[in-house]
Parts: sequence; C-alpha cells; structure tokens
Amino acid sequence: MAELVGRSAELARLDALLAEPGRPELPRVVDVVGEPGIGKSRLLDEVCARARRTGLTVLRGRATQYEQHVPFQLFSDAFAGTGPGAPAAPALAGARSLLHGGGGHAPGDPSAAGAAARFGLHRRIAELLADLGGPGLVLALDDLHWADPASRELVDHLVRHPARGKVLLVVARRERQTPTALTAALTRAADSGTVLHLALEPFSERESAEALGPGVPEARARQLHAASEGNPLYLFALVHAHRTGTSPRGLTPGTHAADPYPAGPDRAALDPAGLPGGLAALLLEELATLSEPQLRVVEAAAALGDHATPGLLSSVTGLSPRDLDGETAALAVLDVLRAGPGGGWVLRHPLVRALVHERTAPALRAELHRRAARELARRGAPATERARHVEASLTGWDPRAAEVLVEAAARFAPTAPATAAHLLGVVLTHMPDTPDRFARRGELVLARARALGVGGHLRESRDLLHTLIETSGKDHPELRTRAVAQCAVMERYLGHSPEAGALLRRELSRDPGPSPAQAVSLRLALGMSALLTASYPQARADVAHALALARADDDPAGEAAALALAALGEAYEGETGTAARFADDAASLTDALTDPGLTDPCDALVWLAWAETLLERYGDAERHLARGLGIARRTGQLHVLPHLLTCRAFIHVTTCRLPSALEAAEEAESIARAAGSDGLLGFTLAVKTLVLLLARPLGDGGALATGEEAVTAAGGGKGWWSSLAWCMLGHATYASGDPYGAQQAIVRAGGGPELPSLQPSIRPGQLDTLAAAALAAGDVAEAARRVAQATDEAERLGLDGQRAAALRAEAGLAEHHGETDRAVRLLDAAAGAYVTCGQALWEAYTLLRAAPLVRRAGQGARAAAMWHRAHRIAVGGGARLLVDLAELVRPQVLAETPQVPPQLAELTARELEVARLVAEGLGNQDIAERLHLSRRTVETHLSSIYRKASLPSRAALAGLMTRVGLGTGS
Repeated sequence: MAELVGRSAELARLDALLAEPGRPELPRVVDVVGEPGIGKSRLLDEVCARARRTGLTVLRGRATQYEQHVPFQLFSDAFAGTGPGAPAAPALAGARSLLHGGGGHAPGDPSAAGAAARFGLHRRIAELLADLGGPGLVLALDDLHWADPASRELVDHLVRHPARGKVLLVVARRERQTPTALTAALTRAADSGTVLHLALEPFSERESAEALGPGVPEARARQLHAASEGNPLYLFALVHAHRTGTSPRGLTPGTHAADPYPAGPDRAALDPAGLPGGLAALLLEELATLSEPQLRVVEAAAALGDHATPGLLSSVTGLSPRDLDGETAALAVLDVLRAGPGGGWVLRHPLVRALVHERTAPALRAELHRRAARELARRGAPATERARHVEASLTGWDPRAAEVLVEAAARFAPTAPATAAHLLGVVLTHMPDTPDRFARRGELVLARARALGVGGHLRESRDLLHTLIETSGKDHPELRTRAVAQCAVMERYLGHSPEAGALLRRELSRDPGPSPAQAVSLRLALGMSALLTASYPQARADVAHALALARADDDPAGEAAALALAALGEAYEGETGTAARFADDAASLTDALTDPGLTDPCDALVWLAWAETLLERYGDAERHLARGLGIARRTGQLHVLPHLLTCRAFIHVTTCRLPSALEAAEEAESIARAAGSDGLLGFTLAVKTLVLLLARPLGDGGALATGEEAVTAAGGGKGWWSSLAWCMLGHATYASGDPYGAQQAIVRAGGGPELPSLQPSIRPGQLDTLAAAALAAGDVAEAARRVAQATDEAERLGLDGQRAAALRAEAGLAEHHGETDRAVRLLDAAAGAYVTCGQALWEAYTLLRAAPLVRRAGQGARAAAMWHRAHRIAVGGGARLLVDLAELVRPQVLAETPQVPPQLAELTARELEVARLVAEGLGNQDIAERLHLSRRTVETHLSSIYRKASLPSRAALAGLMTRVGLGTGS
C-alpha cells in the first residue's frame, strides 16, 4: 500500500484511540466525513493497517449502492472477514448467523428463534463484537451513506450504546447523502464525547505536490491542484488526463470539479453515479480495451454484487467454468476484478461497479438479474436471497415473481421492515389495479403500511391507509375497518389522538357497523386515545360498551382487554378503589387465558401492568410485564414493547434496581426512535430521565439533558406523554440546583398552578417536589400550600407511596420551621409507608433525609442505623445519586456514634424503633399505642426482627440493644 499523503492530524488522533481502544474517557466511535474522492476509504485503509500492526482484530465492511435493500449487507460484508487480522472463521460464522436469524435462516425469517426481537439482535451483535475484540477490535464501515436501513439502525445502536470492551467503531460517509436520523445520532454522540468527528479537508497545494511526486513540474502541479480543488480522486484523474493528453469536460480548471453537483451547464455532465462525466469516462476508459467475453463478465459481476461467485458468473454469462477462470484471471491481472468474500469476485472500486451497472443496456441488465434469480431458485435459495434479482429483472406484471417478493417481504418484516415495505411497494407498483385484485391489493397495502409504521415512516403509512379507507367503501367493510384500526395507531403515534378518535367514531357509526370483535377493538382504541390526551372520562362509556360487547360475544380476550384499560383509566384518574376492582377482574381473566389467546390483544397486558404499577402492586405488574414481553417478542408486536419496557424501567427504579431499569429504558428508547414517533420518544425519554437522575453521580448532567430532549420530543401537547416529560424535567432541574426552573416545569406539566391536567395518580409526588422547590426558593407560604394540596390528594388516593410523598413534603416544612421532632415522626411514617408498598428507593431517600434530623434529636445510634440501611439499599440497587447523598450526610450522622452490629444492620427504621422500645421494657400493646400501630403489626415487626437478627427471644433482643447503646433513647 502506498504511503498515505497528508492527514497527519487525523492519524495522530486515531493513533491515540488505537493505542487504548475502549478507554471510558475516549471516544468509542470515529465518524469520518467528506465529499466523494476526498480520501475517506484511503484513510480507513491506513487505520486498518495500523490496527493490524498493533495486534488488534480488524473487520472491514463496505456498503454498496445497489444492495440498499439487502438487510445488514454492510455488516455481512464486514463479517465475511477475509482480510488479514480477521477473527477465526467460527466466530465470524456466529456473527453472520446472528444477522441471518440463527441456524442458517435467511434474514428476517420468522421461523428463526427470536427473529422478532429486532432490537434484541442489535444488543447481541454488540455483545458479540465485545467477545470478538479480545485485545482490541476495530470495526471499519465504509460508505455508510449507502447502507441499507437495517445496517443503519444497527450502527445507530452501536453509536448510542457502544460495544463493551476494547472495541472501536470507525465509519466513513458522505455527509450530505447520509439520512438525517443517522446524522443526528452521530452529532448528538459527538456532543457528548462518545464520537470523534473527523471532517476531511481537501489537500493543500503542498500536499497535492507531494502526492503527485517529483515527476510533475511545479507549475503543472499548481494548475492540477487548482483544477481539482485538492480532491485526491479528481487530482489523480487529472494527472491521468494530463499524461494521456486528454482534457475531459468537467475536469478542466475553473469548473469546480470537486463539487459532485456543479451548477450551470456542467450539471448535465454528471454521471448517474454522481461524478462529472469526464471523470466517469476516465474510470471506464480501460474497459474499452476488454474483449467481449471479458466485458460480459464485468457486466455480470456488476449486476451480481456479492453473488458474483464463479458458479453464478458461469450461469449468468454462459461461459464454461474453464473459460470463466481464464477471463477472470485476465481481469484480475488488469486490476479490473479483485478477489471478494466467499471466493467471489468484485470490481476494484464501488464507483467502477456503479458506472458499469448504470451503463449496461437496460434489457441486458434485467436479463442478467433474471438469470441470477433463476439459478438461485434452482439451487434452493430462499426468497430473501433471490428478491433483489427478481426485483431488478421485473419489466412488467409477473405473478410468480410477485409471490417471491411478497414471501421475502414477510420474512424481512420482523428485522428489516424498511426492506419489506420497499418490496411490497414494488409488487403494488406492478400489480394491475383491477376490481378482481382489490382484496389482494388491500391485504398488501395493509402489510406495507404496517412495515412502514414499524420502520418509522408514520406519515407515509398513515397516508397509505387513508387511501385504502376511502377506496374500500361499502364493498369491503372488513378491510376498511382493519385499515381504520391500523390508521388510528399511526395517528396516535404522530400525536394526532383527536384525529384518531374522530376516525374511530366515524367507523363505529357506519351502517352496517363492524363485527362485535372489531367494535370492541375500535372502542378500546378510543379509550386509549382519550387516555393519552388526559380525557379518559370522555371515553369511559366507550370502554364500558366494549366490555359489554365482549361479554355478550363470549370474547374473554376482549373482555380482559376492556377490564385492563378500565383499570388503567381509573387508576390514571385517581379512582383507586374502582381501578383496583377492575384490575382484580382483569388479572383473574388474563391469568386464565393462554398466550395464544392473548396474542391479538397483547395491549391488555400493557394496560394491566401499568394499572397495577399505579396501584403500587409491583409484584403483579412484573408478572404481567414478563408475560407481555415474551408474547410481544415472539409475535413481533413491536408497538407494545416500548410501553412494557418503560413500565418495567419505572418499577425497577421505584424498587431500587437501577442497572436493569436503565437497560429497559434504553431498549424502549431505541424502539421509539426507530418508530419515528416524537410523542412516544418523549415518553420513553421521560422515564429514562428519572432512571439517569438516580443512576448517575450527583452533579451529572445526563438526566437534565435527557429531560430537555424528552420535552422537545413530546411537544406542546397536554397529554400523558407530554406531562410526564415535563414532570421528569422538573425533577432533574431541581436536582441540578434550580428550584425556580423545577417549579416552572412541573406547573407546565400540570397545565397551570393548580395542576388541573396532571395525572391525579402521581400528583402528591410532584407536589412534594414543588414544596421542596418553593422552600429552596424562599417561598414558605407557597410550600405550605403545596404541602396541604399533597396531603389532600394523597388522602383521596389512599396509596401508601403517594401518602409517603405527602408526609415527606410535610416533614420538609416542619424542618424549615425548626420542628425537628415532628419532622422525624413524619419521615418515620413516610419510610414505613414506603416499606409497606415496596418502594425501596424512596425508603432509602427518606431515611437519608431523616438520619441527620434523628442525630440532631439526640438519637445518634438510631441515626447511624438509618444511614447504614439507606446506604446498603442505594449501593445494592445501583442508585449512585443516593450513594453520593449518603456520603454528603455521613459527617452529620456517623460522628461518635456506637458501632451498629451486623445483626441489626438489616432492620428497617420502624423495626429499630420497635426494638428500642422493647429494650426500654414496653410491652407489645404499649409499643402499639406509642407508635400508633395495631398490636398485630407490632408482633409482625418483632418476628421480622428476630429473624433478621438471629435472636431467640425478646430478652435477647433487649440485651443486645442495651449493650450497643441503642436501647436508651440516645
């Protein structure tokens, strides 16, 4: 390889990354951008060569212009692993197997285990890269702007969630041709320091002269530099023209040849590959000397791409294997063909392939693809492998070809929905639009709209469904109703819940109306739309009607879904008793149904789990979440996964399991980003904001940045998603030390100072933050008002967690007024309530709030015990914010305090209080009266104390408390 000219600054930065790949403080991704011909591929060549010399594993892949609908082509090329420094064949076979669904299945094959887990595949590839890395791995991906959508999604995942270990991802792309979503992901990551952005500039005059070498006179070198504007590819093309005495149009001085889209008359000279015509002519000049069989091989190789194996080349060109070997050997000597992956052949540069393919006569090009498709079919290749050749060979309607494309689309849909949508679009374009084919067309339109929606093209999906709804009319009512139901989902994801509601009501009012099962589905969709816009009471009757219809139609799955949605709606509105009754009935019915019976209304498990979460029934909610996630992954119901995952993340935060909460939140975010729904993204980022706030160190800005992105994505609506995003931003803002901003955000979430549109089921928790923010801002009267409001709201809800939040707010006010004993009693009660409902994280936070006050009240040993329990919960649950908070209050709590023995370290604050009163000689009834508990509750606490402390009796407990100084009220 010739020595690389220039790029010394870029190489110095890359060398630092290659020296220690995977270091946490260094970028994990390198983004090389520049115009065509600027030297991106040459820089990647040099990076790979240096990586190999330092003992790193290297994988190199390249996207191609004509395989943009072959899922994961970019990664398949990288995992071909034919170059030096590539991993062993079995490891790469495992990587390719993952991309192809496992066990040799074709990409997207639904029979493959876990094929529906499109985003699970991303995580598994990241894990595999980490395993392949060993001492270090460089994954270099070239021409990313041409990558297929599935590869782009996987790159997006690796940018946002870099592979663990010593893995460095290097991508090269043309910035203007890169899809916006991927550019945005790379830009965000560059801002956060995860990505190193390298924009390649043209050669300087000195570098151009150095590249040209001493054989070009200085004056001519300056002219060539000026004409090429420092673009290396154009520079060497001009040198070639200079040496051969030609002066191709578009490459003469003053024509700005480095711009691939020149203005004025030169635009007409552009080749379809995006190059000025003169340069294209130069690149193809050597092909003019080829023999007819050699040209036939070159044109076939351009058409076949990664299928250009000797066997297929022989079949497509009609040459015998022996003659083919002779021609390919000659072409290799001429450096027209080069050895490719899998024993095949490739043209020496993607631009050469593009030019050859575009300039092959259309009829011949179609015939080459037709022969390839026929030969692949003869060999038993799956539809997914034949599809691109079938598509390229279509010149009119061909039912058999169409069935191949439809089959391939069905197999691609779970993991590569963009490709599925494209193939179905090809079929619909060629299918005659006649009445006898309307039903079949309608089914394909529904499938294409579904694939578009899953792939993030919500508006295109919605528009397609609008057309189908109007053209179906009265002749195809079932097809129309299915299109309406699907369209309502798209409208909701686009933030158009009112439009979704209007569409659903119009369909329900038609005569004749939908079937009972369809009517249940449509009315439940109305209820969900109303819930998202914080107007559930307006749809309460629709949900009740759906429940009655399901029961009358003997539809237990529909009945379970209606009950679950009713439970969620009532829980959202703060009608706790009614919600609990609906949740009980929904759980009983759901638990009695089989998984296949729940597959169609999988939303029922989403609604039930969220309702149980709001009712603080975390064990039941987790059970239903696990089942819902299993069904959704097996059946490819991606639309429910973000809702299930955010619910899991929320529960795991509350119960202090922050690592698993973050994992669930990030998977939900990945799916929401791919879905293209701003509202859904805002919702998932809102939950992630809360997770980051508690999982990151004190002072970390990640939660605040995520909260800001959440409210931007959620927009200015007044629904559930938007209000939750503003609430979480409020919490992050308060934690960052801005009480005024926190107040503004939460009031914005609630639609005004009295929070009229804020979800009633979580108001006390938000009011706790508002009260604390008011105190921090010096507005004691406002804090008192918020405390009173929180107390009233919590009393109405009757939920332990919300009641505890109100108690904590009241304790903050008492502490401000110097009422330390009262503040301690209130915080004690709050901690006990958190223990009762299982909110371990908030129990720990409350104990840390209480411990300094308890110490101030003269109970040093008890304060130390509270601190130790809170610290243990925070460390065990990965709540870094609380760990840091514990360290901040440590000096106020642990100075000169008796050592807490290990057997008491597990006791809760309430249990320690009971044990202390036992040591003072009080009986169970006296303790109950002192602590305002029932006698039975005291006995339960004592049983727990004996078990945790491994004590045989009451006397042993009293003795221990006295010995360690915890039994004297100190």
